[in-house]
Amino acid sequence: MKVIAIAAVTAGGKTTVVNEIKQKLKNIKSLHFDDYSFECEVDDFYAWVMNGADYNVWNLSPLIKDILEIKKNEKCDYLLLDYPFAYCHNELSKYIDCAIFIDTPLDIAMARRILRDMKDATAEEIRYDMDMYLKYARVAYVQMLKDILPSSDYVIDGTKELDDKIQEIINIISTL
Repeated sequence: MKVIAIAAVTAGGKTTVVNEIKQKLKNIKSLHFDDYSFECEVDDFYAWVMNGADYNVWNLSPLIKDILEIKKNEKCDYLLLDYPFAYCHNELSKYIDCAIFIDTPLDIAMARRILRDMKDATAEEIRYDMDMYLKYARVAYVQMLKDILPSSDYVIDGTKELDDKIQEIINIISTL
């Protein structure tokens, strides 16, 4: 079984891509980073970046445990990880066979996040969120582009149509 990490910034398309690939390929499993609560999760991303952006502060033991369980007990060809860090977490990186980064421009990711997460928000709440993004959160998105993108095996253009991204990733997977 090959373990493939699909990485991107928040709202960069990871979950959509993973779910679509699962519809197209047989004998495939997935794990989604957002389904977990981790000890030592980073709450203040601005401070995290200012303190060196150490991805290893995250205790990813629950996710690693599930990866090992699937590797041991499931008879599947691929395990897709909807997971933002690619190879940047030392312990989890040992289990990744291939990391694919979806390079989604930050303005597109931001628009997607607002549409997805702030459907019922007031204009004031959206303005507040944009202010916090510009003052504190954007640095973490930029840090990911500095760290995760270059550490990935493949980079997919996040502006492509979904079907084109899916086909490109399936082509990559088929060569592993």
